[in-house]
Amino acid sequence: MSLEEASRQLEAAIHDARVSFDCILLEELDRAHTNAITARAAVDAAEQAIRVALEDAKADKADTGATDSRAVDTD
Repeated sequence: MSLEEASRQLEAAIHDARVSFDCILLEELDRAHTNAITARAAVDAAEQAIRVALEDAKADKADTGATDSRAVDTD
């Protein structure tokens, strides 16, 4: 997953949360519950995508640091 996917998931969560809110006002509790669950799932997916991106960034930084330390001239 990418950060773009995390952004899409967060947009979906916002939408589903708004629909859930509106359904509560309309007393459509089944739909409100369903949309609250899908909003939560989208937030969880976004959080996972961000976590993976952070781990990848840390790994890239560690790899770059190791490469840089080997490139130092010791003469």
